[in-house]
Amino acid sequence: MKGFWHDAVEFFPILMNGVALTIIVTIGSLLLSTVLGLIWGMMRVSGIKALSLLSASLINVIRGIPIIVLLFYLYFVMPDLGVTLSALQAAILGLGIAYSAYQAENFRAGIEAIDKGQIEAAQSIGMGWWLTMRRVILPQAVRIVLPPYGNVMIMMLKDSSQASTITVAELALQGKLIASSTFKNTNVFTLVALMYLTMSIPLILLVRHFEKRAGKK
Repeated sequence: MKGFWHDAVEFFPILMNGVALTIIVTIGSLLLSTVLGLIWGMMRVSGIKALSLLSASLINVIRGIPIIVLLFYLYFVMPDLGVTLSALQAAILGLGIAYSAYQAENFRAGIEAIDKGQIEAAQSIGMGWWLTMRRVILPQAVRIVLPPYGNVMIMMLKDSSQASTITVAELALQGKLIASSTFKNTNVFTLVALMYLTMSIPLILLVRHFEKRAGKK
């Protein structure tokens, strides 16, 4: 145990550099997936058959491609097509696109959970589809989707480790580099696991809070 704490003090500053990149990847991809997911979700419920079909097709394609393959494609294949991305940009874009499919389903479910009578009432007083969505439906849908949205945040935090496959020096890769150079696998990866857990616990508690609030309504 004494050896572990000694290694923890020694390796902590290096691992914190990885934590910073992990947070950047997580926040960046979360924002992107939220925007794309909201777009896909609203297309699904737009009532326009072509948009709904296009959105459903995009979601199915995205869900059918493993995240690691998407990351490889963005980082290694796109330069052949004339688009060069940094490893960090490819990681944020890849995770954001991958999770947009799950966000879309969350938003769609939240929107469809709202009583259709409210839509009819809004339209009866002259509100258009977009205005109805913005002022009536989305504010209520957001409260419904918060618990699953929190779960997506936790999953995305953990899946940010896949960015290491395209050389993003986030927490998992920093741990791997330290372990390979020191051969202290047990101490290093125990410390890495604890750091991931430390970042995840606040999100887990936040999700639990959202679930309790949703259960009271």
